[in-house]
Amino acid sequence: MTTSGGSSADGKKSLSHLAPLEAVFFDVDGTLCDSDPLHHYAYQVMLQEIGFNNGVPITEEFFIQNIAGKHNDQIAELLFPTDIPRGLKFTEDKEAMFRRLAPEKLEAINGLYKVKKWIEDHGLKRAAVTNAPKPNAELMINKLGLSEFFDTVVIGDECEHGKPHPDPYLKALEVLKVSKDHTFIFEDSVSGIRAGVAAGMPVVGLTTRNPEDLLMKANPTFLIKDYDDPKLWAALEELDKKGGSAENAA
Repeated sequence: MTTSGGSSADGKKSLSHLAPLEAVFFDVDGTLCDSDPLHHYAYQVMLQEIGFNNGVPITEEFFIQNIAGKHNDQIAELLFPTDIPRGLKFTEDKEAMFRRLAPEKLEAINGLYKVKKWIEDHGLKRAAVTNAPKPNAELMINKLGLSEFFDTVVIGDECEHGKPHPDPYLKALEVLKVSKDHTFIFEDSVSGIRAGVAAGMPVVGLTTRNPEDLLMKANPTFLIKDYDDPKLWAALEELDKKGGSAENAA
C-alpha cells in the first residue's frame, strides 16, 4: 500500500514516483539554516523583559510547541490573546532583533550546498517558501549565498493564508508552472510539513531542532538529519534511476 506521500507499508520511503522531477521547494528557517536558536533567544530575552511567564525564561520545549514554524499572526494571538495589536508590534520588534543577530550567527545546514549542486546539475526549478517576514527571508537567503539559486521566494504574508495552510506552496507551483506530481519539499517544522502535505506534495522533513515524534505526526515522506543523510541520497539515486529530472527526460 502506498500513500500520496510515497510512503509504503513496509516502511520504505521513496520519491521515485515523482519522476521526471521538475522542482524542489525549500522552507527557510531551520531548513536552509539553523536559525531557530536565534529566534528562541530573541523571544526569550524580549518576553522576559516584559514579565511574560512571571519573568521565567521560555524553554526550548515551549518555543518548539508554540512558536517554531508558525506565522507571526498566530504567535501574537498566543502570546497576547487580549491585545493582538500589542502582540503584532512585539513580533515586529522581535524580528528586528533577529535581523541584528543573524548576520554573524547564521550557518547553512550541513550538506546544503551538496544538494544545491544536485538540483542545479539536474536543471530543476526551485523556490523558497516561508512564513518568515520578507526582510528576514531576504537576509537569510542572501547571507547563505542563495539569492541567484532560487527562481522565486514565496512569503506567507503575501498569500491569503500562511502555513500550515497549503496556500504558499500552491502559489509556488503556480509561479513556477510545475506540477505537484513532480515536485517535493524540504521542511523542518510541523506547520511547514502540514502545509506541503495539504498542497499534495511529498515532504522530506529535517530534524534540525524539532523532535522526530512531533514531526512524524505531520506525515512527512521521511525524515533526515541534514542534507548529508544517506537516506536522502539513496532516495535521490532511486529517483534518478526512475527517470531523473524533466530536463534529463526531455
